[in-house]
Amino acid sequence: MKQVIQNYKTGELQLVEVPPPGVRKNFVVVKNINSLISVGTEKYMIEMAKKSLIGKARERPDLVKQVIAKVKTEGIFETYKAVMARLDMPVPLGYSSAGIVIEIGEGVEEFKKGDRVACSGSGYASHAEIVCVPKNLCVNIPENVDFESASFVALGGIALEAIRIANPSLGDKVAIIGLGLLGQIAVQLLKANGCHIFGIDIDEQKVKIAIENGCEEGAVSGEEDVIRKAKQFAPSGFDSVIIMAAAKSNEPLEIAAEIAREKGKIVACGLVGLEIPRKIFFEKELEFAVSRAWGAGIFDPLYVEKNIDYPYAYARWTAKRNMEEFLFQVAKGNVNVKKLITHRFKIDNALKAYEIILKGKENYMGIIIEYDKNEKPSVIENRKIEIKKTVSSDAFPVIGFIGAGLFSTGTILPVLKNMKNVRLKGVSTATGYKGEHVAKRFGFEYFTTDYKEILNDPEINLVFIMTRHSSHAYFICEALKAGKNIFVEKPMCIKKEELNDIINHRLNYPSKVFMVGFNRRFSPFSTWLKEKFKNISEPLSIHITVNAGYVPFDHWSQDEKEGGRIIGEVCHFIDLVQYFTDSIPERVYAENIESKFYKYWDNVSINLKMRDGSVANILYIASGDKRYPREIVEIFGGGAVGIIDNFRKAEFIYKGKRKKIKNWLGVDRGHKREMEILINALIKDKNPVEFEEYIYTTITTFAIEESLKDKKPVEIKSFKI
Repeated sequence: MKQVIQNYKTGELQLVEVPPPGVRKNFVVVKNINSLISVGTEKYMIEMAKKSLIGKARERPDLVKQVIAKVKTEGIFETYKAVMARLDMPVPLGYSSAGIVIEIGEGVEEFKKGDRVACSGSGYASHAEIVCVPKNLCVNIPENVDFESASFVALGGIALEAIRIANPSLGDKVAIIGLGLLGQIAVQLLKANGCHIFGIDIDEQKVKIAIENGCEEGAVSGEEDVIRKAKQFAPSGFDSVIIMAAAKSNEPLEIAAEIAREKGKIVACGLVGLEIPRKIFFEKELEFAVSRAWGAGIFDPLYVEKNIDYPYAYARWTAKRNMEEFLFQVAKGNVNVKKLITHRFKIDNALKAYEIILKGKENYMGIIIEYDKNEKPSVIENRKIEIKKTVSSDAFPVIGFIGAGLFSTGTILPVLKNMKNVRLKGVSTATGYKGEHVAKRFGFEYFTTDYKEILNDPEINLVFIMTRHSSHAYFICEALKAGKNIFVEKPMCIKKEELNDIINHRLNYPSKVFMVGFNRRFSPFSTWLKEKFKNISEPLSIHITVNAGYVPFDHWSQDEKEGGRIIGEVCHFIDLVQYFTDSIPERVYAENIESKFYKYWDNVSINLKMRDGSVANILYIASGDKRYPREIVEIFGGGAVGIIDNFRKAEFIYKGKRKKIKNWLGVDRGHKREMEILINALIKDKNPVEFEEYIYTTITTFAIEESLKDKKPVEIKSFKI
């Protein structure tokens, strides 16, 4: 299928051929008939992406501060890799479309194949022939509304949400600043609400269109005395002013403050300067708000990804309910978006639409992308696209990836790409545009949105599982059944029953190389210190401080269904303790800071008693400052002290003498060496780490959770397979 994407690093727009997305739980797959270009938002995105790195930095000083902090703790090289990996990821354009449901995900009951639906959401309702959309961002289209009109659903919801925040009543005088698509839709909705509307724009033609749509009067900014005309229309001032302009300057807000009545309300919906002129706001005691997209839930992963709806009594107008109401107003005839359409382009010519927007040589407003108009449900037969055919070679191993997010593209794949005799054959991602980008960048032979293509490929003998934590156990078992060697990013699994399933499947395929991504044991600093301690025969005392940093509650890693931070990250340091002690945990006790500002696993002190008599403490902290090193490892024993400082340098102190090593390029947490050892293990057909160690690391994370819950030490049962 065809899809419009943009490279955020270069700003280049592309129409790419990618496989259709796979269906997901609580999602629907939709064959688009029409999608709408949000000219304001998409033009801003394109122009932003086309800026140089310095230009991007000027636009986002908040992110620059984060980068500077990372440089000081991680080093320039590590920071550069992370920034480039994020910038290089393609971005799908579009977030408002309409089409036909062709596949239904598990948990979806309100839709069926063949339904006419309108869709919204950045990354979901894209300019693509087929899209996969959360059910909470998908609504049925009324019978008398066509696909073109329905494709305005997201912009209609945005306009409706801004009006709800302004909360005008019958007879109110409302000014709209900015009469693009959003402004024109808002005019019609306000007219249906019985308001007296005054429109302002820099384009005379848009003011005329607004008057045709229901504005009683308007003014052209830059050509007329806007404030004088506005005050003639509303001598006492406007009850509310809604800003829908796209301008970097503060002028729209200043005009809004001038024309609003005392105790009036100003709502900013567009991308405008927000430096509030305090004097006039104080004198009039103005109320100010910024509307957020098209309703409650749109930025909540639980609402979007997990499709958990908000209770009607507490969130009357969610994103989905605003979408439904907008289409209802279209069906009633209160809103007519047809007359806002100025251009239509087939998907094959979609890039020409952006030429019109960027060059600005002709007037435009509503630009529609058209797709195959056959309304019969389609059957998706192929979710795989070949890039190149490789003649059979002696390369070993032949690798397939399931999942390829930022960690894969920024850390693991650059290492594999530079290794000799490694053949990258297939990559599977949930969205085709990501797979296309990753495949071409790293030299894969094909990409797909169906992971079974990777498992069923007879040439692939090593599968990388790089998906969300909750899916690791499933993919491990599927890969083992397919007879593949496995590398799975940590954690191995997130539940006890999943661990049992993995153990049972592993028993059936004991000869396969199996590796979990506990990379820190392979860091040159770890191997150097372990060598220094090799002649210490007594138990060790280990203290590890992890200044992990605050993670918002709505981040996926904070979701219990994804395992949380102990199972998902503390596992790294349990494995590291096992590495240094050559032993396994037999008892664990954990305590945490209980606070409404943090999850229970954010600030934890973990005490481990190892079977060989060693003890370890892991202090995992979310409440520290990012300028402090992220990870400090201290080892004591036999009169010696070993220290790893954020995996940038290490020292060993023994008998009054200090030995030091340092990586001048920055952090080295062992990823490169980990990949080298993995490939060597495949060649020698021998596991570099005993499977039992992975079991103990995993069950220890479960024991930590249990200890926090029961507030007592937990004995770790012995495992042997």
